Amino acid sequence: MPLFQNARFEISIAKTSGLPTPIGAEIAFAGRSNAGKSSAINTLANHTRLAYVSKTPGRTQLINFFRLQNGAVLVDLPGYGYADVPEPVRRQWQGLLEDYLTRRPNLVGLVLIMDSRHPLKDLDRQMIGWFAPSGRPIHVLLTKSDKLTRREATATLAAVHKELTQYGPQVTVQLFSSLKKIGTEEVERVVGSWLADPAAPAEALQAG
Repeated sequence: MPLFQNARFEISIAKTSGLPTPIGAEIAFAGRSNAGKSSAINTLANHTRLAYVSKTPGRTQLINFFRLQNGAVLVDLPGYGYADVPEPVRRQWQGLLEDYLTRRPNLVGLVLIMDSRHPLKDLDRQMIGWFAPSGRPIHVLLTKSDKLTRREATATLAAVHKELTQYGPQVTVQLFSSLKKIGTEEVERVVGSWLADPAAPAEALQAG
């Protein structure tokens, strides 16, 4: 069975003080507002409304936890970078994201969502900068790749891969399309390898 299929909602939290007890490996999904993160999660889970898809960027303000059948957890982080969000709210989101990404002991990897037409914005680089020092893997999904020509998609993938080589093999990248369901098997393979990694923290691999 696909890794993310039959995920079930567990809890939403607005502050790190509300984080649940770490049980099972956690895979975080993060990305700029309107980059296609919720659509990507829904496509991977084969569920039309597992993650809320909004036409208004910046609506997801909580960390949402979804338990997978193997005991691991898909963690949907708030979208970032939406200009019309009030500054106090933006600061709260930033603090929440940074605290979770740098301190969560059972977090085994980060799936970073970028719109393939506008990749590697400053805040995307900031997210990588927060998480890369942990040594844990980051997998970049270049979403909405169906909106590019094949040549444009190939060039974008090559350019993003070239910039990310500075982080070594822990950071990988692929093309993805929720609409065309392009790239789902590659995500499954990459994230599945994280869960099978014997170097992952033992407490993170204990199923709930």
